[in-house]
Amino acid sequence: MSVRLFPAESVCPLCLKKTEAAITVGNDGFIHMEKSCPDHGFFDTLLWEGDVVSYLSWANDDVEGNAPKTAIPAEKGCPLDCGLCTEHRSEACCVLLELTKRCNLHCPVCFASAGAGTETDLSLDEIVRQYDWLMAHGGPYNIQLSGGEPTVRDDLDEIIRLGRERGFTYFQLNTNGVRIAEEDGYARRLKEMGVSCVFLQFDGCRDEINAALRGKALFETKCRAIEACADAGLPVVLVPVIAPGINEEDIGDIIRFALDRHPHVRGVHFQPLSYFGRCEVKARELEKKCCESAQTQWRITIPRMLKKIEEQTDGLIQAADFHGGGAESPYCSFHASYRIKDGVLKALKKRTRSCCCAQPSSEAMNFVSQQWGNTDPSFPDAEGDVSSLDEFLRQAITDTFTVSGMLFQDAWNLDLKRLKRCYIMEADSEKGMVPFCAYNLTDINGKALYRK
Repeated sequence: MSVRLFPAESVCPLCLKKTEAAITVGNDGFIHMEKSCPDHGFFDTLLWEGDVVSYLSWANDDVEGNAPKTAIPAEKGCPLDCGLCTEHRSEACCVLLELTKRCNLHCPVCFASAGAGTETDLSLDEIVRQYDWLMAHGGPYNIQLSGGEPTVRDDLDEIIRLGRERGFTYFQLNTNGVRIAEEDGYARRLKEMGVSCVFLQFDGCRDEINAALRGKALFETKCRAIEACADAGLPVVLVPVIAPGINEEDIGDIIRFALDRHPHVRGVHFQPLSYFGRCEVKARELEKKCCESAQTQWRITIPRMLKKIEEQTDGLIQAADFHGGGAESPYCSFHASYRIKDGVLKALKKRTRSCCCAQPSSEAMNFVSQQWGNTDPSFPDAEGDVSSLDEFLRQAITDTFTVSGMLFQDAWNLDLKRLKRCYIMEADSEKGMVPFCAYNLTDINGKALYRK
């Protein structure tokens, strides 16, 4: 029998209606979310593969972020009033502009269900309206050019120029890398356009992984994209989706691959699989099996990720190096920074106010642009005699490496307390800004609250 720890609020995975929930210690000794829908019954979802002590200690630095400077009144209550509403507890840090629904791949795990027949582009006029709205509501923010696949558009230079004219300075390109790999000179053009960093979809070094998660063999394509970015001086962060039974035993290989290509590759940002968009096929399997073992098999948690990182890197990177977020809920993310010197990794101090997962959101924006972008960063952990500031800044770029991850919530494990701390936003023509996990939330039949 489970033991109740805290009350919570969530939604029903079948109908998305708000439900009362509880954070519990399950029969397996791990942390779960239990909830009941009056129409669809009881649900039990794994949250944390560790005991209650490790769960509570992860939140030692659990401090509230800065509330949004502008917000709409809360009427229906979270998660139905996003815009952002007055119940939200964190201002935005990164904002995704979904420039197109077109894509040159058809990934089985696409959260946006891109390339599904509704292949439209956001007009330049609408992009300008969204830029202006963002600036009037707390901007500038770090902009993520996303989709779909944003590189299928031929006007990224104009989109970035329009953003810069309005005061935005950091433009991250979320991409599968296909065009970068296949079109000579395209990476250099992206650098000239003002792209700050390439967030490259990279799920592993085996083509079986790419075939399962992306629908085709892509490893050599990814390697060519990274080489092209390196030649252009365009920083890259590898972004693997980690799926149970597919590539969770390849985590160490991904980190080593990135380290071998440092400093062109600045780090790895893991995203354990969340069950929304086209990923709902696995959620259906979960619902049908309706047993704790199935939940455990298909839910990757922070402790599971950190254990595998340590084991698969033979202790080069240790679980104790990591900490959770500050502006967002600590249970949404993990992060560690390292200095590389003479081939040796040294973990930098855990700092609650100087990482991409720290509060307030303005500091998170600065960290992202400094650690992953091509701007001059300020380096927080100086060692030894650094006589030249220029040399000091150069070392900050060439000597640091980050390993981080974000666990997006789906209808099975959504905790509204966590959602209210989200500072990764989707720009929306009607709502303005919607937290990422609310925007992409889908029920078991693929119905979304916000995404159209």
